[in-house]
Amino acid sequence: QVQLVDSGGGLVQAGASLRLSCVASGRTFSSGAMGWFRQAPGKGREFVAAITWSSGTTFYADSVKGRFTISRDNAKNTVGLQMNSLKPEDTAVYSCAASYSSYGLRYPHTYDYWGQGTQVTVSS
Repeated sequence: QVQLVDSGGGLVQAGASLRLSCVASGRTFSSGAMGWFRQAPGKGREFVAAITWSSGTTFYADSVKGRFTISRDNAKNTVGLQMNSLKPEDTAVYSCAASYSSYGLRYPHTYDYWGQGTQVTVSS
């Protein structure tokens, strides 16, 4: 059984940086992809970024492009999300997710496993 543990959230001021981390266990990832989604209060789940395990191809939501960077460490089964220049509208619960597929990574239904989520709060 795959387990995802995400961490690194916190309360920061606008313009600050945070780094989220997601550790995957239960299988060795050599294919498929990992993604980050977020959900703000009263809103639906929103795609943030994704990365494929094999080639490291990355995908970003337009709202975070140029500010966030997703990375992976295949040896450690870990995916990180470096978030710079944070804005109040980035406030949400961020969750990592694992998919056996490398396609359709902007859609939650593509993913097979989810982390528990970590709160990111950005004050103005």
